[in-house]
Amino acid sequence: MSDGAAQIRILTVDDHAVVRQGIAVLVGTQPDMTLVAEASNGREAIQQFRAHRPDITLMDLQMPEMNGFDAIVAIRGEFPDAKIVVLTTYKGDVQILRALKAGAQGYLLKNTFHKEL
Repeated sequence: MSDGAAQIRILTVDDHAVVRQGIAVLVGTQPDMTLVAEASNGREAIQQFRAHRPDITLMDLQMPEMNGFDAIVAIRGEFPDAKIVVLTTYKGDVQILRALKAGAQGYLLKNTFHKEL
């Protein structure tokens, strides 16, 4: 960044590699953002969060081993100020409300993610 301001550090969590790769490409086009880590399930998300302390975590909900809901609860339990945004496919998905109750601060639809980034 030309003004010397710190970049927004992002952790992306999704069990689909193509989604993680797409997010990496999109984040890479933003001068004020950097992707610090990726995870493919909730357990990895917790480990990567501890290691990198990102400013924002983009979290899928449906993943193997540990889902996004449980990961959100665990991360927010250990790091109450963690900023977590849920990635979802459906606007009005009841899972969004569940994620917000678990501690997520908001959500982005996967099909409009590039516009909202």
